[in-house]
Amino acid sequence: MSDYHAVFEMAMPIRWGDMDAFGHVNNTVYFRYMEQVRISWFEQLGIAGGNGEGQGPVIVTASMEFLRQLHYPGDIIGRMTVGEPGRSSFDTGFELYRADDPDTLYARGAAKCVWIDYAAGKSVPIPDLLRTTIEQAKLVKTA
Repeated sequence: MSDYHAVFEMAMPIRWGDMDAFGHVNNTVYFRYMEQVRISWFEQLGIAGGNGEGQGPVIVTASMEFLRQLHYPGDIIGRMTVGEPGRSSFDTGFELYRADDPDTLYARGAAKCVWIDYAAGKSVPIPDLLRTTIEQAKLVKTA
């Protein structure tokens, strides 16, 4: 993900209910963590519910590489990166660490976001605010 640029980081608690019968965080929960980081970034930008014009993001692909098991209790750090935006889509990357073990990568994920018109069910251009934010992240990395 060398073409990806950091845009957001946040801490979250591991909840007791995140664990499964095997005593570790269930693999489906990792996707929830990735979702929460992405939504929190959108909230920070003021576009979590879309742009107020019936448009917003949808996920068209998502993947996760599970590197280490997570266990309750503890806090996790989710880091989000973004790739070069297209007309209506952009790729996101995700890394998950434990707050008490910040040098160990526990999971790595990715998701492709497409900005759509919800009523029409069709892709539309990424809003200028989002495009500018992604492009500025690239400039910060190369500076």
